[in-house]
Amino acid sequence: ADILQISPWGATTTKVVCPCSFTDVMSEQLAKQLDDESHSFPDFSNAALDAGEERETDSDLMLAQMLQMQFDKEFDTQLRTEERKFNGDSKLSISFENYRMVHPYEASGSSEDEVDWQDSCDDPYKADKPTITPRRGFTGKGKNITTKHDEVVCGRKNTARMDNFAPEINVGDGLGMDLKLSNQVYNSLKQHCYSEQRRSARLHEKKEHSTAEQAVDPRTRLLMYKMVNAGILENINGCISTGKESVVFHANGGSMENNAVPDECVLKVFKTTLNEFKNRDKYIKDDYRFIDRFSKLNPRTIIRLWAEKEMHNLARMKKAGIPCPEVVVLKKHILVMSFIGKDHVPAPKLKEAMLGSEDMKRAYYQVVHMMQQLYQECNLVHADLSEYNMLWHEGKVWLIDVSQSIEPNHPHSHEFLFRDCRNVATFFQKGGVSESMNMYELFNVVSGLQLSGDSEAEFLAQIEALEKMNEDHVQRRGKKMYNFSDGGPPLLHDDD
Repeated sequence: ADILQISPWGATTTKVVCPCSFTDVMSEQLAKQLDDESHSFPDFSNAALDAGEERETDSDLMLAQMLQMQFDKEFDTQLRTEERKFNGDSKLSISFENYRMVHPYEASGSSEDEVDWQDSCDDPYKADKPTITPRRGFTGKGKNITTKHDEVVCGRKNTARMDNFAPEINVGDGLGMDLKLSNQVYNSLKQHCYSEQRRSARLHEKKEHSTAEQAVDPRTRLLMYKMVNAGILENINGCISTGKESVVFHANGGSMENNAVPDECVLKVFKTTLNEFKNRDKYIKDDYRFIDRFSKLNPRTIIRLWAEKEMHNLARMKKAGIPCPEVVVLKKHILVMSFIGKDHVPAPKLKEAMLGSEDMKRAYYQVVHMMQQLYQECNLVHADLSEYNMLWHEGKVWLIDVSQSIEPNHPHSHEFLFRDCRNVATFFQKGGVSESMNMYELFNVVSGLQLSGDSEAEFLAQIEALEKMNEDHVQRRGKKMYNFSDGGPPLLHDDD
């Protein structure tokens, strides 16, 4: 009999149905054949439609499954878009893979729809971790018993524990090689890992929280930015000098309400941690101006006191009329001063200046005069005076770097003064100044004392004995035994 079938997705077809007997209908072979036909799935390898080509089908099941597969693909594409939009540029991403509609007969050749095993938690090539020993501490019975202290078991466990090391420690694939580490070797590797982490942390800390050569730490950089934002400085140009205690930058001055700012300034940034001036505490711990605020255990406090010390010393020198930089403002360990030079070019040091005989002679008398003023009027000893800390600008000598300068009542003030006199006398004697005094005469002229000695050791012995007497007197009376405020040696002036 002919049966007319109408399909909603295809053309009308006529299917011829052959009659069969009741015996054939009830046979097991026919039932099995019909069951196989109902569960069989057609081959869709060539089911893809070409562009513009329309194919008709009369199988409702196949059409429904194809439509469902297309819907699943569109859903997965939309899910991936939402996943990328949700995660953005975050380092920690959330996966939506569990919500994918993975179809059982989806094409396996598409690399876009597959999930790489390297991006999943399941690594098919990863070696299995060693089995965990039960709570009782052993496995097996009788002669086959294996305790938790077994060498092979402990070795494999130690190899597996290496995965917990820091990410920067490359441990390799010990499990895949069935590597067995003894407890001694594992403990050594673990201690080395911790040591490397602490060492890298210390290096990072020093780099971030200290001033290196021609560089500043973030905290110092923030202070400099605040000065520019406040209008104290117009801009900061660059580094012009480095030393054992500080880094000096050139800047263009701005304006302040209560103080005039020069057109050209310098920022003296005192080094915080990576400094070569390790013995700076001996210049400040016995200074009676800061003895109550000194703390050797706090480096940043010492640096701020060091900057404040230079500010006060420069103020004294400026009041006495000694040529020196003028202080603009002090911000923690950054000291802003006037620039000694012109048009971004710093004044040369006395060591580098090309001076004639007359200029050298005039510079010598000026230096001696400034040393006397510094000691008698400012009540200070430079403590680091040399041709490297004196500038030649506008035909005269300028003193700089007075952060280590101390008062004469310091226990070692005369030792530092004698060292300054030795540096000055040696430089000008080599410079050809015939009128230059030797170090002993210059010390007596500046200090007003009348010490004598045939050798440097004998002269220093007298200085140490004098300092011992002065220290005992200061502790008893609170003032220095030798006071030149009412008089003293006359000040030397230039002949010109």
